[in-house]
Amino acid sequence: MADKAGYFIFFINFHQATTLQTKLKFTIQLILCCCLCIYLCGCSQEENKQEEPQVAEAPTLPENPTCTDCHPHRLDKNHAFACTTCHMGASPAKNSDQAHANLIVKPAHPDVMMQTCGKCHEAQVTNSHNSLHFTSRNEVNRVRMAFGATEELERAEDIPIHDTITTPLALADDLLRRRCLQCHIRYDGDYSETLRGTGCAACHLNFQNSGMTSHEFLAKPQDNECLHCHNSNFVGADYYGRYDHDLHWDYRTPYGKDGSEAPRPYGVNTHQLSTDIHKQAGLQCTDCHPGSTLMSPSPSQIKCNDCHEYSGKPSPLNITRKAGTPTLITATKDLAIPQLRHPAHKKYKDKAGCAVCHAVWSFSDQGTHLFRQDAEEYDDWEAISIQGSYEVEHEIYVNINQEGYPYPFMSDKLTGQGYYGLWHKGFELRRWEFPVTCKDKEGKLQICRPILNLHLTWVNDEEDLVFDNARPTQAPVKGLVPYTPHTIGKAGPFYKGRLKENLELLDYPLNLEK
Repeated sequence: MADKAGYFIFFINFHQATTLQTKLKFTIQLILCCCLCIYLCGCSQEENKQEEPQVAEAPTLPENPTCTDCHPHRLDKNHAFACTTCHMGASPAKNSDQAHANLIVKPAHPDVMMQTCGKCHEAQVTNSHNSLHFTSRNEVNRVRMAFGATEELERAEDIPIHDTITTPLALADDLLRRRCLQCHIRYDGDYSETLRGTGCAACHLNFQNSGMTSHEFLAKPQDNECLHCHNSNFVGADYYGRYDHDLHWDYRTPYGKDGSEAPRPYGVNTHQLSTDIHKQAGLQCTDCHPGSTLMSPSPSQIKCNDCHEYSGKPSPLNITRKAGTPTLITATKDLAIPQLRHPAHKKYKDKAGCAVCHAVWSFSDQGTHLFRQDAEEYDDWEAISIQGSYEVEHEIYVNINQEGYPYPFMSDKLTGQGYYGLWHKGFELRRWEFPVTCKDKEGKLQICRPILNLHLTWVNDEEDLVFDNARPTQAPVKGLVPYTPHTIGKAGPFYKGRLKENLELLDYPLNLEK
């Protein structure tokens, strides 16, 4: 329309011209205008030609396609059988409805793995189903007993679902099911590097960058599979030297050059600290934690002296002597194992755990506050919108930055069912320096973490404060629980100070002159 208007104005001016000179001037302008239009039209057509999207040709499918015609996955040689063997459904089929009839989407899921994986691996599936990795009974019972439970549960699925919450224990049950069990074998994760399979597939299929990279089953899981769950300031992340940032936005550094936040593949940015000496030597998680310990209802406890005071006794680890030197045989290398020779090992081995001297740093999330919010209020959480839970983060972001859905729901990680109430998390202090020590049940000094220093609060949908800072009633002092940090290194000059300071408090005789 603009071009037509220009021509119209030109011809009015041309006919109103009174002299030959003026008419000649308008004629020259018309010629130049036409040339310019032809040039611009050509450029426009060329630009449009360059911007035409390249549409890929749709693959030509046979009349009755098979599973792999639509899902071109490749299986390993030990599982090279029909897709329907595990997934059911029909292949070939005329359409997707017919192909997906009675389909089992996740055949390795705990609900069906005995009928699928168990066809060939009955003993392994039975054992793993009752292992600590499947039941999470240690973690569940530790929290429940601290809040007053009188009986231990066999597995996480036994945690009660309460229609009405009237006690701190019932509130802790809700916390466990909906916030704490994000790494349970039934849940398939949320962030790019926590997404994983369920059941057997959680360890035996490779997932990276938000999806499954291959349908070839792994006989020996790689560290990447372990880190899908063992992240976020739990043992495993420390093996790689990772320590989570605090959650408040003041701790969100480093930022990119454009001010954008760094990627969060595990949900929270991490500080990069020193890695474990065994990681530096090239050992993977399963070199010290083989399947015989991970998938057993009663696993053998792997101890430091199994390797470093090798006596030739049978061990779950593949240790032998080569040229008289104890050697750990792994899939990638044979590693000579240094034996204990320093006199301090003999003197204090019954008084202090190895990590007391050899842990370079440790996890110490002091004062963990967990706040269940049923009220539709989100602005107060903007500064700690990074939560290590995609559900919580998404709810906060949408309701602050967009016209969202103001209903705070969060799923049960065992059933997938959504329930009212959103569990937020925060800390009083996050530090890794100066590992904390306490006594274990035998009175032996160990590195400890304040994992039971918990504070539970609940505000209901009427904005009534139902529970305010509910604390464990049966927890040890400061909530300290012994654990084995995977941050091992040379003891260096630190061990004398750690032993002297702590063993004196335990009334042990000391002789630290050597």
